[in-house]
Amino acid sequence: MSSLKNKKRGLGRGLDAILESPDTDITSKDISGNYVAGAIAEIDIDKIEANPFQPRTDFEDMPLRELAASIKQQGVIQPVTVRKMGYDRYQLISGERRLRASKMAGLETIPVFVRVANDEQMLEMALIENIHRENLNAIEIAISYQRLMDECNLTQEKLSEQVGKSRTSITNFIRLLKLPPEVQVALRDGHITMGHARAIINVEEPAKQLYLLQHIIEKELNVRQVEALVRNLNNPKVPGKGLTKVLVPENIKTQNKEISESLELKTDVRRDVNGKGTLIIHFKNDDDFYRLYTTILSQK
Repeated sequence: MSSLKNKKRGLGRGLDAILESPDTDITSKDISGNYVAGAIAEIDIDKIEANPFQPRTDFEDMPLRELAASIKQQGVIQPVTVRKMGYDRYQLISGERRLRASKMAGLETIPVFVRVANDEQMLEMALIENIHRENLNAIEIAISYQRLMDECNLTQEKLSEQVGKSRTSITNFIRLLKLPPEVQVALRDGHITMGHARAIINVEEPAKQLYLLQHIIEKELNVRQVEALVRNLNNPKVPGKGLTKVLVPENIKTQNKEISESLELKTDVRRDVNGKGTLIIHFKNDDDFYRLYTTILSQK
């Protein structure tokens, strides 16, 4: 009875609890000769199924090829972790890059740790391991945090303990998921930083957030410049210097160019985020002005 209680206490406590639990440290084979929980073994790669709870979907090709080349020379230094699924079948818990690179390198077997884990623990282990990767982007981290809270029933406080991050940091990441998809993609692909995204999220209207995204990318603005623009947008009494010209939609820019070519004069369009704006026509001398005057009158 006491051993059952001890086993239950080991469940749901996260990665460390599962990997360090004495209930998983069985280093032997079952009656059929297959490896059981706790064993360190060399297993056929084609017997390992993908992890359905793997939160990461993007694996860069070049680093994967470099890892495969290293594995060809040195072998797999750190075993992957799997759980036993039945007769001679295993499911990956962590180490998908190593598994993919080993397949790419042409290996037929791979060293593994065999562990015990239910579906919730599988998800929790995969997400926590994923969060601690150095090359993970902010959106992947945010999604992992949200999934841990939703699917593993963790509060932000408990999640903070599990991943070793402050609650403020976790809140900042999760808020990113409220941004429009276009902003999330730009952050994921490295076109803007998390600092830019945190500034954008302080603007409520999605249309304005997209205008800011365009402005950041076109003008290569730093975070402080974006924060200043956000203050201007949130306080209409303070004009947003330099913002209006950039926020002109592409169709209006095209039409402005057509006006300029038709008049043979330079024209500028300035427009705020609400659509209100000004068309400015530049003239060099009185003759230019008179020609403009007659052109406009002739349209009546």
